[in-house]
Amino acid sequence: MLKLSIHKPEELAKVAHALSSEVRIHILQLLNNRNMNIIEIAEALNIPVSTAASNIRILEKSGLILTELHPGVRGVMKVCSRNFDDVLMALNPETHAQGNKNKFEIDMPVGHFVDCEVHPTCGMANTSQMIIPEDHPSSFFQPNRITAQLIWFRKGYVEYKFPLGAFNKAEIESLQFSLELCSEAPRYDNDWPSDITVCVNDTEIGTWMCPGDFGGRKGRLNPAWWPENSTQFGMLKTWKVDRSKSSVDDVPISDVTLVDLNISGADFISFKIGIKSDAVHKGGVNLFGKEFGDFDQDIKMTICYSD
Repeated sequence: MLKLSIHKPEELAKVAHALSSEVRIHILQLLNNRNMNIIEIAEALNIPVSTAASNIRILEKSGLILTELHPGVRGVMKVCSRNFDDVLMALNPETHAQGNKNKFEIDMPVGHFVDCEVHPTCGMANTSQMIIPEDHPSSFFQPNRITAQLIWFRKGYVEYKFPLGAFNKAEIESLQFSLELCSEAPRYDNDWPSDITVCVNDTEIGTWMCPGDFGGRKGRLNPAWWPENSTQFGMLKTWKVDRSKSSVDDVPISDVTLVDLNISGADFISFKIGIKSDAVHKGGVNLFGKEFGDFDQDIKMTICYSD
């Protein structure tokens, strides 16, 4: 998510200007589906290449898209990709901060899982190297797993436990888990659906179908040694449970509520994510830490509560 504040008017103005054109919005819509070069964008929108190029420069300057030079038939071509899923404009940051005062957040590194059952293809990497042999599920409990910044497996799950502490007696309004993830295909495949399921306290709250295992450009945070023909980045998704439903990015996915999770009096909250054995699309999963992919965060648990 791109977060903007009225206290940084130059940055806010650049993004607002970039979003003020229907052509540029149509370009962002195209890039929701795949990375495209300038000629492809011009042809899709039926506009001159020069018009596409000038609008792409504005989007690039605002930070909404990324561009890379790739070899082409003649010389090089500029390939464009979307940089953010969401834009938050805080026009009154003080009010926004007051609205968030009753929140408790904790980040969990992806390598700090407490249990797992994984099947090949599978592996783990940190910012320096592969930290277990590829496709060796038995290696997932190696002590150096805690340094992992990228975890992948085709089927199964990993489980994390988030300490609840003083909040086990609070009046919890909602519970959410946010993380960057994508499917898992050999190397990468942008069209590779996978049904990814989340369980909280051993209660299944819902499944989201990821459209692909994303590559074709370097992940914004990936270390230099990571191969360019491998998985590069994911999507930032948020599973949420409140008093009426469960949702992914505020789209309802089940009728499971906070009452069903038996949180009251517990010392921790279990978060399990993976691919079920009866999933329609067994496309695996990649989980990104804050030093891999596009988003600078680990698995984030957020509790909203009342006084």
